[in-house]
Amino acid sequence: MRTVALSDGKRVPVLGQGTWRMGESKSSRAREVAALRLGIKLGMSLIDTAEMYGDGGAEEIVAEAISGQHQGMFVVTKVYPHNASYAELPKACERSLKRLRIDAIDLYLLHWRERTPSLQETVDTFEKLRASGKIKRWGVSNFDVDDMEELLSLEHGPKCASNQVLYSLQNREIEFDLLPWSHTNKIPIMAYSPVGHSGQLLRNAALKKIAQSHDATPAQIALAWVLRQPDVIAIPKASTEAHVRDNAASLKIKLTKEDLTDLDREFPPPKSKKSLPML
Repeated sequence: MRTVALSDGKRVPVLGQGTWRMGESKSSRAREVAALRLGIKLGMSLIDTAEMYGDGGAEEIVAEAISGQHQGMFVVTKVYPHNASYAELPKACERSLKRLRIDAIDLYLLHWRERTPSLQETVDTFEKLRASGKIKRWGVSNFDVDDMEELLSLEHGPKCASNQVLYSLQNREIEFDLLPWSHTNKIPIMAYSPVGHSGQLLRNAALKKIAQSHDATPAQIALAWVLRQPDVIAIPKASTEAHVRDNAASLKIKLTKEDLTDLDREFPPPKSKKSLPML
């Protein structure tokens, strides 16, 4: 498994596992846990979740999947912005720790930004949680370049470990400015929905043609395309073991120059700054 260095030097797998929409149904619980456990065996030891997913249900799925094998795991979870204040953030952290059944969160992210509380208040509280050992590092999600520059101007702001944003062939907005900015500032991107959303991307004829040439699936090609980028971590969600195996196999795919040219033609890179979509 290739790895990517976070801003503090910690190396994590370039391919992790997402959990959006997990933990919402008791009938799916065993299947979802089994999928995450298989992913761990295949080297995808970074698991991303959030207090928002399934109202904490996804964190409970993660707890069951990593039970007995916390060593070597890297758990990422996210806090609602309305819980990111000096008073509420420690409480939200404790709730997540309880659901995850771990002593410390490896990476705790602000899920998105709102007007209140202030960014400085959130950063200061993250730092207090880190000093107390409740979290090992913190970061943000859905931040654009302006947000990141403001963050880095704050006291303790440069300690941000990662920025999790939407990135796929279907959503290339970050390539205009955020991706190069992040590379320059050594803050890796964590790409969610790396194979698109709603299934539209995977029905694309050009993508299907490239997949056939590699004896692969369209999803594997889309994932391989994201993984080719330096300093980018992909966190696709897979709730079945077959899907997990497909994701892991994408690491072996080497896209050709012709493949990349065809994909650029079908999914043009951005030529101007656009607002980042948020899912």
